[in-house]
Amino acid sequence: MYSQGVECLTKRQLEIKLQRLKPVRRRISRLEQYSTPATLAADVLWQAYGAGDIKGKAVADLGCGNGIFSIGAKLLGAERVVGIDVDDHAIETALCNARCLALEIEFLVQEVSSFEGTFDTTIQNPPFGAQLRHADKAFIEKAVGISRISYSLHNEVSVPFVSNMVIALGAECISVKRYKFEIPYAFEFHRKAKEVVAVVLLKFQR
Repeated sequence: MYSQGVECLTKRQLEIKLQRLKPVRRRISRLEQYSTPATLAADVLWQAYGAGDIKGKAVADLGCGNGIFSIGAKLLGAERVVGIDVDDHAIETALCNARCLALEIEFLVQEVSSFEGTFDTTIQNPPFGAQLRHADKAFIEKAVGISRISYSLHNEVSVPFVSNMVIALGAECISVKRYKFEIPYAFEFHRKAKEVVAVVLLKFQR
């Protein structure tokens, strides 16, 4: 796999490529494995790309799922991308998606708390904490610890908690953009065909 990214991609072309990725079929409810919609993922990546935080950079994707952020970052010219997830099935799916696009990306089965490295940028969609309160805490701590810049999606109601935590870690927390995150029926405890959650893209900066 030798592709070094397609830097001439438009945002719409990026979105189309991300829409074609295989989803993680076997989902685990306690991990809150909700696929990031391609439209939303493409916009998050475009925000980071426009700020100069992807092209030529080392990028980490924590809780990578099917690899949508990792793959998008590589397509936009990231020099090195590492995606991690505790679910081996998710990693298998991410590897398959990367191979289909001939992209060289490192995917590792690993707990976020034990992951080590130094990166320019982290891009992540951590658990919102619906199943396990403050499940996003380990992701926030790790993102701030391993990278100078992080882009992180969070439930709008948790933004004050996240912001205070990031500041306590010695970084700045900036609200970048708000989105409507559609969560389709995925688990038995869901009561509706689709839920729409207000989320905020936060930028952590050391």
